[in-house]
Amino acid sequence: MASAPELKIGQKLNEGKTKQIFALVDQPGLVLVQSKDQITAGNAARKDQMEGKAAIANKTTSCVFKLLQESGGIRTAFVKQHSDTAFIAAQCEMIPIEWVCRRVATGSFLKRNPGVKEGYRFTPLKMEMFFKDDANNDPQWSEEQLLAAKFSPAGLTIGRCEVDIMSRSTVAIFEILEKAWATQNCTLVDMKIEFGVDVKTREVVLADVIDNDSWRLWPSGDRSQQKDKQVYRDLKEVTPEAMQMVKRNFEWVSERVELLLESQARGRVVVLMGSTSDMAHCEKIRKACGSFGIPCTLRVTSAHKGPDETLRIKAEYEGDGVATIFVAVAGRSNGLGPVMSGNTAYPVINCPPLTPDWGAQDVWSSLRMPSGLGCSTVLSPEAAAQFAAQVLGLTDHRVWCKLRASMLNTWVSLKLADQKLQACSL
Repeated sequence: MASAPELKIGQKLNEGKTKQIFALVDQPGLVLVQSKDQITAGNAARKDQMEGKAAIANKTTSCVFKLLQESGGIRTAFVKQHSDTAFIAAQCEMIPIEWVCRRVATGSFLKRNPGVKEGYRFTPLKMEMFFKDDANNDPQWSEEQLLAAKFSPAGLTIGRCEVDIMSRSTVAIFEILEKAWATQNCTLVDMKIEFGVDVKTREVVLADVIDNDSWRLWPSGDRSQQKDKQVYRDLKEVTPEAMQMVKRNFEWVSERVELLLESQARGRVVVLMGSTSDMAHCEKIRKACGSFGIPCTLRVTSAHKGPDETLRIKAEYEGDGVATIFVAVAGRSNGLGPVMSGNTAYPVINCPPLTPDWGAQDVWSSLRMPSGLGCSTVLSPEAAAQFAAQVLGLTDHRVWCKLRASMLNTWVSLKLADQKLQACSL
């Protein structure tokens, strides 16, 4: 990447097995996370230098956090990549818990749960917590132990609300990354993440790093092709040749993780309005589509007054191979949605602009369809855009990720609102 601007590096705040964290003198509340070329396993019982690992790990982490941030709704400490081997993040006091999310049974889970066969698929996801304590090999904890510990990083006591938010966020983060890796025909088997409390906002955020030390990745769902750190753990003998194989696996991941930021499919929404008097209603649809990263075009046509032109416009968007969802905005007698639905195989959504006088009666022209027509009716313009996003998200992981993050953000907002209300009631 381009040369990074100079930073005034302050004191070293922390150092782990694979990274160092430094204060930034001119940017209070932010830190520099500097990766190291060290690779470890078994709480550093095995450790080696792997030239280039710092750059590989930093690139992987930066791409993953960008994906999560661009999905919207995922609160992270990541700010931006600074250099090939470092990124800038919000300063956090860490919560000493590793949250582990599993889709496929393997590794330590099998040792702790004899009788479960490797490859067993967890639906829903299996969640586990481990207290970060190297001396005791990171023992597994329950929610009750976490609540009883009353951790208070940055002055925020970790209670039921915070635990629930971390648990729900872990599932959403896993599902987003699982969906993204599926575009590369790669199974996200399991993953560990950590949370911290932002020292400035006192908000629980996803912190630390997410790199090839954090997960198991099986291309084509085949363990024999694994590309994660398990390959290093499994080495009977660490030789230069073996370390080159491990490095190639890490490079494979860092090359493909960039592809997760790209949409794998193209899609669009075309809003057809019967009159420019409905422009404000249509602009709400376009704005909501934009929040999901979906291009949205507005057109004016009347199925009653110019059916030939309506069908010509329809054909214009059917001929270029781009997945298209039509939204028909017509009040009073809605002929636009039914005519479109009867003449295209693409999805059609009715979103009539209701008026105070005849709105209740007018909506029936959108709901009561002739037989053989499949257009749906959604009254809210924002909801119509969301419905379109759900359809396009079936083939575009970036749209799906935004929907999943939005679900999490809504849930967290309700949880925090309830916590605030309860505090006011005491």
